[in-house]
This record gives sequence, C-alpha cells and structure tokens, in this order.
Amino acid sequence: MRTIITLLRKDFALFFKDKAAVSLTFIVPIALIFVFGQIFGVNRSDDSGPSGIPLAVIVEAPSPAADALLAALKAESSFKVVDRATAADGAQHPLSETEARIGLKDDDYRFALILPTDLVNDETIGLHLRFLSNPRNDIETQMVNGLLQKTIFTNVPQLLGQSLQARARAVVGNDRSTAFNHRIANSVADTFGGDRDEIFQNIEAGNFGLGALGGSTTDPAAGAASSGATEFMAQIVNIETEQVAGQDVSNPMATRLVGGWAIQFLLFALSASAVALFAEKQQGLFQRLLSGPVSRAQILWSKFLYGVVLGLIQLVTLFFAGRLLYGIDVTSHLGNLVVVSIAAAGACTAFGMLLAAFAPTPEAARGLATFLILMMSAIGGAWFPTSLMPDFIQQLSKLTLVYWSMEGFIRVLWAGAPFAELLPILGILAGITVVVMGLATWRFNRGNLFD
Repeated sequence: MRTIITLLRKDFALFFKDKAAVSLTFIVPIALIFVFGQIFGVNRSDDSGPSGIPLAVIVEAPSPAADALLAALKAESSFKVVDRATAADGAQHPLSETEARIGLKDDDYRFALILPTDLVNDETIGLHLRFLSNPRNDIETQMVNGLLQKTIFTNVPQLLGQSLQARARAVVGNDRSTAFNHRIANSVADTFGGDRDEIFQNIEAGNFGLGALGGSTTDPAAGAASSGATEFMAQIVNIETEQVAGQDVSNPMATRLVGGWAIQFLLFALSASAVALFAEKQQGLFQRLLSGPVSRAQILWSKFLYGVVLGLIQLVTLFFAGRLLYGIDVTSHLGNLVVVSIAAAGACTAFGMLLAAFAPTPEAARGLATFLILMMSAIGGAWFPTSLMPDFIQQLSKLTLVYWSMEGFIRVLWAGAPFAELLPILGILAGITVVVMGLATWRFNRGNLFD
C-alpha cells in the first residue's frame, strides 16, 4: 500500500509540474464557464434574454397609433430601435423604406418593421404592418418574430380601439361619433363610477380598458382564453413579410452554419501544424537547415505559406462537402469564396504561429490554443448569433478572426455579395494577419526556437 501511495504522489507531482496539464484541467474550464456565463447573461438580475437586437422602424405617416407602437418597441429591451438616418450633411431624418432596404443588404440590421400609412384606417377594422428581414440565422429570426408578436399583440387592444373609432367616424361622422362616446362615458361613470371626462378621453383614444391580450397566466382556463385572444388578434393584425436577402439560397440553415464549423476546425488544424515547430526543433531539423543557405525568415515564411495552402485546401474541401451533404451553392460563388478562404487561412495561420512563438512548450501551446479557439468560436458567432449576446460581448466578438471570417463566408454564400463589397472584410483579415504575423516573427527572431 505504501508503494501505491508513493506512486500516486509521484503522479500528482508530475501533473502539477506540467503547467499545460493544470491549465487544461482547471484554468481553461473555469475561464470558459465565465465566458459562456457572460455570453448567456446568466448573472443578470433583470432579464437573461437577448438585448439590443437592431430593429429598423419606418413610420410612413405619423399618427397616434404609429407613435404608440413605436414607443412600445423602444420600451422593449430586446430591441435597439433604429428609426432615424443621417444624411450626407450630418442632419438626421426619419428612416425611409429605401434606406432600410439598403441597411438590410449591408447587414447594418437584419430586421425592419414598416408602419404604413394604413396602419389604422377608416375602411377596415384591424391593423396592417409590413416586416422585412435578412434572416441570416434561424434562431435569431424566430426569436425576433416572437418578440415582435408579443410587443404588437400587447398593444393591439388600444390600437384596435383607435381603428374602431376611425371606422365609426368614417361611417357616422365626427359629431355623431363624439356624441355617442359621451353617452357611453356617462353611462360607465353612472354605473361604475369614475371621472366622466377621463373616461371619454380614453374612449376617444381607443383605450377601452381591455388590457394586453395574449399574456402569460398560470390559470388553465385563463390560459385557454388568452390563447384564443391571441389567435383572434393574429386574424385582425395583418403583417406582410418580405425577405430581402438570401431568397435563392437552397439550404438556408446549412449555408448559415457551415462557415462557423469550417473556421473552427481550420483553427485547430493550423494551430496543431504550427505547434509541430517544436517537434522539428527536437529532431534537430532547424540546425541542419540553418547550416545551409537558409535563413530564419525563410523557414518562418515557408511555414506560413504552408499553413495558408493547407487552410485553403481544408476550407474548400469542407465547403464542397457541405455542397454534397446539404446542397449548399458553392460553385456559383467559388471565386469570391476562394478569396475569402485565403484571407481566413492567412489569419488562422498567423494565429497558430503566434501561439508557437510565445508558448514555452508544445503542451502549453496546445492548451492555450484550445482555450483561445473555443473562446473565439463562442463569442465570434460560430456557435450561435452574436446579436443574442450582451452588448459588450458583441463588441469583443469583432476583435476575433472568427467573426470576420464568418462575415466573409456569409456575405458570399448567403448574400451573394460581389468582390467590391468584400473588400472591407478582406482588409480586416489581412490587417489581422500582418499584425499577428509581425508579432510572431519578432518573437521567433528573439526566442530560442532555432537555437
């Protein structure tokens, strides 16, 4: 038994001596738990749901009904309402449908709600709205649709009251409608009490005291009534929907997801390739190469080019696998897809070289790579939409190469963007590559990898 305990102590001593093993066992999981908790907002006391999803709102004709619905949308914390646009001279003006469509195609926002001139009209009873979308992510789209329906249906009773008032004025005239509302207000005040003028003003404004329909309840009977009310509201609220991008995509879900999967696996592959530099050092390969007409810079750039070519081959292979398995349209966008893949492979290769340059051992490099790749994939949008994350996580996501690589893939495969529209994304990926590779080269030249 003493021998077993001694061997056990030896194993623990070796384990705690290996910093990479300790980090993979304790530090990396704790850090990832913290990051995921921030992403899902589990520590927020108010609401753990999404917040700040950009929603463009176009008011074609100001009216009390449009103002009330716009105010309700702005009060919904899940949305960040965009109802103003900035002109070339810096002046702001109400957002127009043309500007909203441009914003949808440029991915400034992915959803737009139009409150048309006939939102509430005097010829029909009900509401009319138009909804435009660029549904790049199915989870995000379904959530936004649900939140919009909740917000709209909650405010439908008063808006419907306004519709009824408008219809009554159109049929019987303003004077007779006003006289009728006065009689109703007097009857309510006489029967139930209350201020006659206040009741009259509420009736004139369409507020009949119905409250919100479709709300949650714990009473089964009330829940059934609420469900019926929601169905009724759905029948009298006419929401026209239009998808402004991705209409011709054969498999929308796979097209959205394959880029995230591809870039994550590419990071793991190229990081492992860069870590192989340690094995070549142990085998004495660098000493033999440097003894000939080969410089350190040539070795590093050959490794970089190897990683880019390998990454390009892997990405193209994965996208064509997506075509065979899920019918993703790759061939129609092959040229732009190859360009974005080269830029993404360059950034990923530079990331792997940076790990190998600063890590003291191959074990430490692999542990650090696991942590950083999982974190970048989580906050960069490879697993779920960044728009569902807290605001500060959304800002952090734009610092990752995963985010910009996925933006490039989506712009090509989903929106069919021409090459000119890809230049900003390509420029950012190229900038990441230059900066990270510059740091790696500087560190390699001052490190002991080639000694």
